[in-house]
Amino acid sequence: MVEIKTPDQIAKMREAGLVVAAIHAATREAAVPGATTKDLDEVARKVIADHGAKSNFLGYGGFPATICTSVNEVVVHGIPDTKTVLKDGDIISIDAGAIIDGWHGDAAFTAFVGTGHAPELLELSRVTEESMWAGIAAVKNGNRLVDISRAIEGYIRRQPRPASGKYGIIEDYGGHGIGSEMHMDPHLLNYVSRKRGKGPKLVPGFCIAIEPMVSLGTARTHVLEDDWTVLTNDGTWSSHWEHSVALTEEGPLVLTAVDGGKAKLAEYGVVAAPDPLA
Repeated sequence: MVEIKTPDQIAKMREAGLVVAAIHAATREAAVPGATTKDLDEVARKVIADHGAKSNFLGYGGFPATICTSVNEVVVHGIPDTKTVLKDGDIISIDAGAIIDGWHGDAAFTAFVGTGHAPELLELSRVTEESMWAGIAAVKNGNRLVDISRAIEGYIRRQPRPASGKYGIIEDYGGHGIGSEMHMDPHLLNYVSRKRGKGPKLVPGFCIAIEPMVSLGTARTHVLEDDWTVLTNDGTWSSHWEHSVALTEEGPLVLTAVDGGKAKLAEYGVVAAPDPLA
């Protein structure tokens, strides 16, 4: 069952989304050489507390931290700790969430630590982020869930191949519905699968977290003994981007983007819905 939200509920999700945006801003600034991933988690905890919000990551399925910190070949669900010290040239994907009055926000981004990153890493992150925005632009009244998947995969497949030979669209993880819970139906693939069919129709009140994960090699992953940390099978580095999006009567609203997605959606010829908190 897909949970359809009212305008008032979407406004609450927008509040939660702006807390997530604040976490992103603070952790991006803190992701410098010499910082530990535990340091970033402490930064996120403070932001959540300062906004009077709650963490939707801490304790979720036993997860022991406020954010996920996934460095280099770690795709997703990396656990912050004091042993992982960021180094010049690393990349890190930070996944964060927050709850306001029972309504959830969830988003992720890839950051570059220090300087001197290889051009293919810069391009990997760009391709992953832009594929997310292509998917967001497909959140239109009357479209189907598969149209989002098709937009994401299509964007990635159209890009020039990296020096490693290909982009791997991670198969074991994808986007998800979001609202009164962090993870809800429907599951969103970042590629088109005939086995999954077209999926539900997109209607006003439909909310989805769109999160492509792309590597410089394989699409295959494995999980460490901690039952959380996900790595690429071939050790290639990966990027992860995510935004939570609501479809309203007036179009898509990117709940976790500071401007509601206005600037990026305009590049795709899409007008973002008005911000209910403006």
